[in-house]
Amino acid sequence: MSGKFELNAEMRSEKGTGASRRLRRAGKVPGILYGAGKEPVMLSFDHDPLWHHTRHEAFFTSILSVKVDGKIIDQAILRDLHMHPFKPKVAHVDLQRVSATERLHLLVPLHFINQETAPGVKLQGGLVAHLMTEVDVSCLPSQLPEFLTVDVGNLNVGDSIHLSNLTVPEGVTLTDLTHGNDLAIVTITVVREAPEPEPAPVAPEATAAAPEAEAPKKEGK
Repeated sequence: MSGKFELNAEMRSEKGTGASRRLRRAGKVPGILYGAGKEPVMLSFDHDPLWHHTRHEAFFTSILSVKVDGKIIDQAILRDLHMHPFKPKVAHVDLQRVSATERLHLLVPLHFINQETAPGVKLQGGLVAHLMTEVDVSCLPSQLPEFLTVDVGNLNVGDSIHLSNLTVPEGVTLTDLTHGNDLAIVTITVVREAPEPEPAPVAPEATAAAPEAEAPKKEGK
């Protein structure tokens, strides 16, 4: 079980808001590593390499190698990522250790293909409606997929694809299905034309103005 992404970390001992603020001012990101029956470990990471990792979708569904002083100390998955309220900056990361022999739960994104060529779109003028964009899976770390593919190329208007229609790698189960929830993932809907607006009612013509009063006649001298 090897990690596609490596996170170089430093051990930290200081806790609290003040310590985290000082780390961020120094270009670091505070984080914590926990799970697998071991004591939690407080870590810090260089911000920029971590930020670049978050630009990759696969980062959120990969086994991560956590390294300290150049040595891998654990394999983990990203459990939570706290962002700055309005700046494009990572504020905190939560990492959960994984064991090669223990199943884990993780949200995996769905990749939709052949949407433009589906009969319901190309021939019938329908629209693809994504009802889900990610699914919760359970599997061993070595079986964790980066994404699941949903092929909508055969759908007509009104057709749907459900969780039970997905092809998943060996050893991977869909959590909703294990609970009896065969949810719809995607469907093709009819495009309804907007009704033409009714013409505004014409205001009744204004009543004809009364004739002007005659000017008074001048009296003779």
